[in-house]
Amino acid sequence: MSFTFVDLFAGLGGFHMAASSLGGRCVFACEINPCLQEVYQNNFGLKPAGDIRTIEPTKVPEHDLLCAGFPCQPFSKAGDQMGWDDPVRGTVFWNIIEIIRLRRPKMVLLENVAHFVRHDSGNTYNKVRTSLESLGYVVDYKQFSPHQFGVPQIRERIYMVGHLGIADYFPWPQPSQGLDVSIRSVLDENPVEATPLSDQVEQCLRVWQEFLDIFPENLKLPSFPIWSMEFGATYPYRFDSLCRAPLDVLHASCGSFGASLRGLPRPQIYAAVPSHAREMRRAFPQWKQDFIRQNRAFYEEHRARIDQWLPKIRRFPSSLQKLEWNCQGEERNISHCVIQFRASGVRLKRATTAPSLVAMTTTQVPIIGWEKRYMTARECARLQSMDSITHLPIGIAAYKALGNAVNVTVVRQILAPWVTRLRKKFRNRV
Repeated sequence: MSFTFVDLFAGLGGFHMAASSLGGRCVFACEINPCLQEVYQNNFGLKPAGDIRTIEPTKVPEHDLLCAGFPCQPFSKAGDQMGWDDPVRGTVFWNIIEIIRLRRPKMVLLENVAHFVRHDSGNTYNKVRTSLESLGYVVDYKQFSPHQFGVPQIRERIYMVGHLGIADYFPWPQPSQGLDVSIRSVLDENPVEATPLSDQVEQCLRVWQEFLDIFPENLKLPSFPIWSMEFGATYPYRFDSLCRAPLDVLHASCGSFGASLRGLPRPQIYAAVPSHAREMRRAFPQWKQDFIRQNRAFYEEHRARIDQWLPKIRRFPSSLQKLEWNCQGEERNISHCVIQFRASGVRLKRATTAPSLVAMTTTQVPIIGWEKRYMTARECARLQSMDSITHLPIGIAAYKALGNAVNVTVVRQILAPWVTRLRKKFRNRV
């Protein structure tokens, strides 16, 4: 017994690959990006329709399963978190609801960032849940990451299920604990198409290696992000943003790397403090206050070691002046790490897993430290369990599409028990 499915916000077709591997047949797809429409058609023989907001629900055929990884940017911690107020991406969920209202598929599978269920104190998820429940669906969600199913990528995502059937029951997969995974399982050895590191990146990594080397092995490195521009800074961070701080208080303090703010007008003060302190709209959130406090305390405790090193990091852009050491207990050797340059800093991880793929610029592609190169698009495809995909976009578009894709292994694990149950029901009817 086969089943039919639709693939909304289809991208590279992660949902398609998972569902079709279980016997599903795609009867409709939509994708707004013309390049990805072409890639999808080349891979699956079906050209997606365009913008979901222009698609009449009656044009979507009857189907058993509706899949949608609807845009995550309005709900992501990395974005503005505008949610439903996003004028474009925050409203497309209601287009999904109209299709469900008309076609009433047996199952709805939605995917979004892990923060989705916490956005707006849970009200965002509650809108999704109540909307589906009003149409007769039993709704539940779980959070999964590919590394829980043997894929070497940590990528926490929320999967929301709405199903017509037995109340309060959906056969969720059970992720494995303590799986021995290694990123080396998805790597090619010194691939010729890999992009080497730039001189600036290599220099930055050497400077951060010097930072790691100044601390004795018996001294535990911070588990919080290291923000070097806070070393020597004393500007106040407990006001409702710096624009509310009295000028005399600011003049008596220091900005990035301990630079004096005395006598500076406010615009120059804002330019002289770290970029993460320039938010004008609201108070510093508690997590940011904690990171600032912890970095300043760490500097005061170890300034005798740090002061000689500190001028070396100042020549780099702000994002390269931050470090996340996620390798506690490992040898302090950056060349043994998987590295990612992000707006939040230089992230160093063990070679067991890759950081979460994001809709990347070229600088955010994971770096293989021991080969001094960026991962190739084909290797990143394996991180999304898209080993068998034939066609990928060209250049950076491939990385962006992979960063937006759903992981095929995770989706297949979620769908497999449901497909088994569906087949049993069909056999019993026969």
